[in-house]
Amino acid sequence: MRMIFAALLLTAAFTTGAQAADACDNAEDQATLNECANKAFKTADTQLNADYKEIEKRLADDADAKKLLVASQRAWVAYRDAECTFQSSGVDGGSVYPMIHANCLATLTAARVEDFKAYLSCEEGDMSCPVPAAD
Repeated sequence: MRMIFAALLLTAAFTTGAQAADACDNAEDQATLNECANKAFKTADTQLNADYKEIEKRLADDADAKKLLVASQRAWVAYRDAECTFQSSGVDGGSVYPMIHANCLATLTAARVEDFKAYLSCEEGDMSCPVPAAD
């Protein structure tokens, strides 16, 4: 039940203007719920990739930091994928599996986006921030 509620929250969180009138607003069947959960994940993943590219640009002059970013992101993706496989294992093979799995991916990806947003909003001189401030 919590996962269904999370799916609806994520769908609402990532829904904007043109998307507001789509089938996700009134989803009543499992196939549509699965599609909506996947759409929420794709939206979060698109934002994650955009933020990652911005961080890469800011680290362009620091090869060592860029290598650390790549290693960190690879490890995070492996963690996310393994965690979501575990979280959705209780419904493996069922019609709800794609929704539960995609909801997990969306939730963890949205959290990583927030991490990236924090990196991208560090103030100049913040020694605890691994990403330089924007010019």
